[in-house]
Amino acid sequence: MSKLNAFFRKRIGIPADEQITFERLEIVLEKTAKSIPFENLCIIENKTSEITKENLVNKMLVKKEGGLCYELNSILYYFLIENGFDAVLARGVVYNNETQVYQTIGRTHVTILVVHEEQTYLMDTGFGGNLPLKPVPLTGETVTSDNGEFRVKKVDSEHGDYILEMKLKYKDTAWRIGYAFDSRKPITDVSECNEIQSIIAEHPESPFNKSPLITRMTSSGNMTLTDATFTQWVDGVVTKEKVDDARFKELLKAQFGLS
Repeated sequence: MSKLNAFFRKRIGIPADEQITFERLEIVLEKTAKSIPFENLCIIENKTSEITKENLVNKMLVKKEGGLCYELNSILYYFLIENGFDAVLARGVVYNNETQVYQTIGRTHVTILVVHEEQTYLMDTGFGGNLPLKPVPLTGETVTSDNGEFRVKKVDSEHGDYILEMKLKYKDTAWRIGYAFDSRKPITDVSECNEIQSIIAEHPESPFNKSPLITRMTSSGNMTLTDATFTQWVDGVVTKEKVDDARFKELLKAQFGLS
């Protein structure tokens, strides 16, 4: 067993000898979402590294940090490949539901496509609190998880050939767009993510280079920490606490295992 395979299993809490079947992927997704936080601290602290398999292992599995979509989904992609799945990474454009337009910084979202028994599924562990937590077929069929309802629709546009739609539990009453993605142009090498990382780190309209954002799923909802607030969703009930620098560092360690 490779270092990545062994370390990933240890990080999310899956036995070394357990066979990962397609039916077990929702357990992998749930455990990953609860174990590895979505966070931008390296961007904020200007401490980014080149995106390579080795660096991803070191960052998220050895040093036990989190990451953004291009890191979280890349490490999961490698794990899937090493466990015999037919998987590729794909690029997408996130939709801003407040302004009702797609982000103007380009295809900076990275997601995973898995083919199983001639059917393609979307898998994503890098979309903050909007995770499907299950493979979503590209057929339009609705998938329901602890985080809500999700579906992928065929929609040809300048941004890709499909869109992910969601209705988050306790948060959405109607379907909304998560992002568009292009299944026809898979990422051929993870080094392509370096371009994405540069845009995220440097572009003036990037949502992730302004202030710290850390979030992860929990057994009863999710929690999000910024430099101003700590927000928890527990069984549909939201609580928000204002934080100062000392409290931020305390919560970062206690709730996310980060320093």
